[in-house]
Amino acid sequence: MNAIAETELIITKDKKIYHLNLSENEIADNIILVGDQDRVKLISSKFDFIEHKIQNREFITHTGVLNNTRISAISTGIGTDNIDIVVNELDALVNIDFETRTHRKNRKSLNLIRLGTSGALQSNIDIDSFITSAYGLGLDNLAHFYNDQDIIDLNMSKLFSEHAKWPKELSSPYIVKASEDLLKLFSEFNTGITATAPGFYGPQGRKIRLSPSISDLNNTISSFSFNEFKVTNFEMETSALYFLGRSLGHNTLTICAIIGNRFNKSYSKDHRKPIAKLIEIVLEKICTI
Repeated sequence: MNAIAETELIITKDKKIYHLNLSENEIADNIILVGDQDRVKLISSKFDFIEHKIQNREFITHTGVLNNTRISAISTGIGTDNIDIVVNELDALVNIDFETRTHRKNRKSLNLIRLGTSGALQSNIDIDSFITSAYGLGLDNLAHFYNDQDIIDLNMSKLFSEHAKWPKELSSPYIVKASEDLLKLFSEFNTGITATAPGFYGPQGRKIRLSPSISDLNNTISSFSFNEFKVTNFEMETSALYFLGRSLGHNTLTICAIIGNRFNKSYSKDHRKPIAKLIEIVLEKICTI
């Protein structure tokens, strides 16, 4: 196999991956991804001890040990474009030989669990409750820049597009499933389809001064169901995480604290509390893997 060019895989003089500024020994096999930088220290404060603290741009990594389990907490920032950087670079750390710039023969899988906040798209979902994403519904276009289209549930994606009468001028929606093993690990939570938008305002049906191009977007999305699954919530990362994770052979799951309900217009009185509780639950579960 030909070596990957320096322009395609950027490695620093310290033999670290470019954006994350990490080397392989500085990450664990179990990784918690968060959008908010401040949540990294909330997670690592629970560790028995911290081995590494690294920051570059919006990407902060704390790696440590809890109950004999090595865990990394990494901030990704917001959006599928940042997820593209984070997942590809984490994969490179464990599956590319940095000396030869070639693929390693023995592939390694990581557990990538994203903790986030989200707005509910069903009126019966309680504020401060937790939702696991059984599927990611991509309203972004990231997956269409890659060849691994067999990762996408094409039938389910087609059914959604037909249901929503999705405009042809927008990117085709795509749906990807979470990792079964991680879904089972958090089976006590409610689960559903999480819609991933390429923005916070118009792409999620919000109107401040500009009007969304799809009128009644939230009702259109929330009325879709597949088997027992409904579209439960809106956020900005899951579809890319699931697509890239499955394509590269990693286990992925998103768990969101619901801090707002888009239909009854309610909002959490203190969104920090459910996040703190979710962190404790997730850390406890990871230590059983």
